[in-house]
Amino acid sequence: MNADTQSLHEQLERLQEALSTRQSINLFAHAGVSCIVALILGGATGKLFWDSTRAPYVAWLGLAATLGLVTYALSRYLKGRTVLADELVRYESMMELRRRLHLDDPSALLPR
Repeated sequence: MNADTQSLHEQLERLQEALSTRQSINLFAHAGVSCIVALILGGATGKLFWDSTRAPYVAWLGLAATLGLVTYALSRYLKGRTVLADELVRYESMMELRRRLHLDDPSALLPR
């Protein structure tokens, strides 16, 4: 193996290591769970507001928690999109390295 090929292999290994943990999946999962919990809490808070003549303190607390969860879900979703875009760019560069090294070309491995 020459120095250029060795350098490409090292770069490929670094990219594979970086892509082995997908941060975007965790961010999207946090966003989804927060959204579901916010919907449930929002429904309970709405019921408290609907049933009482004066809004109890618990309803205001529930409203604040619901808005906090929605804000958290939105921030995780937006960060997840940003991280996913970066992961896709790194994935494309990894696939380009694989093509340049002929790792996915079975005819390159056959004796001639």
